[in-house]
Amino acid sequence: MATTRPDTAREANAAGPPRKVLEVTVVLLGGNFASTALAPIEVFYSAGLLWAQLHAVHPEPRFRVTAASLDGRPVMAGYGVSLAPQAALVEIERSDLVIVPASGLDLDGQLRRYRALYPWLREQHAWGSHVAGICTGTAYLAEAGLLDGRRATTHWALADAYRRRYPQVRWCPELFITEEQRVLCSGGVFAAVDLSLYLVEKFCGRDVALECARSLLVDMPRTHQSGYALLPLSRPHDDERIRDVEHFMARHCGRDLPVKRLCAQANMSARTFLRRFKAATGRLPGEYLQLQRVAIARERLENGAESIAAVGRAVGYADAASFRKVFRRATGMTPLEYRHRFAGERLPSRADVPG
Repeated sequence: MATTRPDTAREANAAGPPRKVLEVTVVLLGGNFASTALAPIEVFYSAGLLWAQLHAVHPEPRFRVTAASLDGRPVMAGYGVSLAPQAALVEIERSDLVIVPASGLDLDGQLRRYRALYPWLREQHAWGSHVAGICTGTAYLAEAGLLDGRRATTHWALADAYRRRYPQVRWCPELFITEEQRVLCSGGVFAAVDLSLYLVEKFCGRDVALECARSLLVDMPRTHQSGYALLPLSRPHDDERIRDVEHFMARHCGRDLPVKRLCAQANMSARTFLRRFKAATGRLPGEYLQLQRVAIARERLENGAESIAAVGRAVGYADAASFRKVFRRATGMTPLEYRHRFAGERLPSRADVPG
């Protein structure tokens, strides 16, 4: 399978059930956010193992995780935390999954420092590995050419800079997780958990992923089966008048809201309103309203007993076919599929756990 380095975990699993244990390589980079390397290690290590241990049943580890640095030496996170690898990248012959964590914000320096990583990433992907970048770690995938012509995401605050630097990539910062042709991206440091659980479900099924999430007391990623989850509709901004319009749109999303009506609400000319709305939210009003309707529809589908048609009408779609088309384009599944997957399946919050 994956690594050429033998270890006791490999020998122990050889005596277990005839189930393939997937090899995961987490790349350690200096100057990074340690949690974006450690979280995947802990999620993949826990899959099939921790839940069983907590319930005193036979564990079935589903992944074998190797942390590897470029040269096999420890690396230092951006705030002084040292991370010790188990191997150098040259020792990893093949890996089923490769995780590239978030780097620091000194992008030019980091990309130069780790340029030897790019041919290794290309080699792993060509062999058949799924290669994933977390937050700013997606830049390494772009430098390797793995994102050319593909959909990708990253932290919303870096999206414009990444678009200028990698114009051949289809950047979609409104998406939380993307997957295309075995290349995955996620936005934000703590998306490392979401992406890891998404991959656990992809390779091991929903039951294993749910057990893993419940054991670690974290939520399953939303719209996990579709390959991505929607980010909050608007990035943080300080334009109070545009924020008022956003609240107005949320209250009246079931109505027709032409730009003329929104301009009147903002007390601006059309030209000024469109410019300020796009600058503040990153979207044009029509796109924003459509995603807002989908977000509200998702909540109603998860929590309510309304019919699919009633949900569609409540968010402004009198025609059920139009609602289904818009919803599927945004989430990757139909409203009915979404309800079947998510209605009543939210995990307990920390406040619900006794003690």
